[in-house]
Amino acid sequence: MIVRIQPSQLSGAIHAAASKSSMQRGCAAALLTVGQTTLVNPGKSNDDLAALDVIQKLGATVEHTENGDLIIHSKGIHPKNNEVNCGESGLGIRMFTPIASLSDQPITLTGTGSLLTRPMDFFDEILPQLGVKIKSQNGKLPLQIQGPLKPADIEVDGSLSSQFLTGLLMAYGAAGANNVAITVKNLTSKPYIDLTLQVMKHFGWDVENNNYEKFFFNKNIHGSRLTAHGYTVEGDWSGAAFILVAGAIAGPITVKGLDTFSTQADKAVLQALIDCGCGLSIQPEQIEIGPAPLKAFHFNANNCPDLFPPLVALASYCEGTTVIEGVNRLTHKESNRALTLQQEFSKLGIEINLQDDLMLIKGGTGVKGAVTHSHHDHRIAMACAVAGLKANSELVIEQAEAVNKSYPEFYTHLQNLGATINEQTNKPINQ
Repeated sequence: MIVRIQPSQLSGAIHAAASKSSMQRGCAAALLTVGQTTLVNPGKSNDDLAALDVIQKLGATVEHTENGDLIIHSKGIHPKNNEVNCGESGLGIRMFTPIASLSDQPITLTGTGSLLTRPMDFFDEILPQLGVKIKSQNGKLPLQIQGPLKPADIEVDGSLSSQFLTGLLMAYGAAGANNVAITVKNLTSKPYIDLTLQVMKHFGWDVENNNYEKFFFNKNIHGSRLTAHGYTVEGDWSGAAFILVAGAIAGPITVKGLDTFSTQADKAVLQALIDCGCGLSIQPEQIEIGPAPLKAFHFNANNCPDLFPPLVALASYCEGTTVIEGVNRLTHKESNRALTLQQEFSKLGIEINLQDDLMLIKGGTGVKGAVTHSHHDHRIAMACAVAGLKANSELVIEQAEAVNKSYPEFYTHLQNLGATINEQTNKPINQ
């Protein structure tokens, strides 16, 4: 799909989409909880749909209600299929692999697109220590596993992604781990582990977090077993970051449905917005945001690397050189986002320099309309779209449907706020 974005003025209010980080963890916890769980405000992204497919193949049933909620019935891990496909979800494959390992049945886990090239050798090293047989394709998908996983004292490297730890924590909790610990070195994206622990606590699992270096299971508590449960999926700070940046560039707008006390890592976008000097009012029920003279800012994205794309779009309109730390976290995403951002924003006349772990964006020089490409990366497509809102001419995004991975309503939400956006099926672009 090709999307054409005209320079636009935004106004009005929008309700944030559901968080796929919250949704996918809720799906996993509902699968592991014996009984019935109601998911309120479920997400509809490709990653969310993949998670629902996974939990059904691992034994759950999913019922859609008239009001849009989901009712999930589960008796725990009882695989109905010997192959599970996590789509293109990095969280999905890393979280559900340890969970699927709770079964004693042989299971193959695979994915699609860029997920097939992302490193999974973490499991080759760790799962055998927990009694799980595993065979990978030289550290890549598909993974062939056979449990059951038996919790034990282990030490893991948390530098690549916190998502591996999320899967282990949930699997340990469901397995009734007692008097064992997971020791972690160099943990990144700690707020995502906060979200995992928050979901686990909501469903009745108790984990002692010792400074993110050791996670101790002393007495597994699961009083919610065999009882009804409800879980409300949070509004998504990751997707909302793009809408908030759009408001700072082309607003003013109002964004509703975000929890300002959320543990989601990408809530940190608020600090960048404050630092750049945009018009910002953070209220309990809504966030109002609009343009003002924007200045360059310095931001550490090591714990929230998904903020690089929206912040690059923001920095393009900020006078001076913005510095974002954490470039090393961008290599193993849907694309190598550091290079992809550099390549696509150069088409818009924005210079991006990479220096070791730093990204330097020279902003305030004007954004040009151009033909861009998503590289099949949802966040690159959204970053280009937001940057195009105040470009000097039309901005085009090829393979724009990449947004469906996390935020299928994205273009519609921008249109509802007043953006002039035209969608068409793929055909050659007249440049």
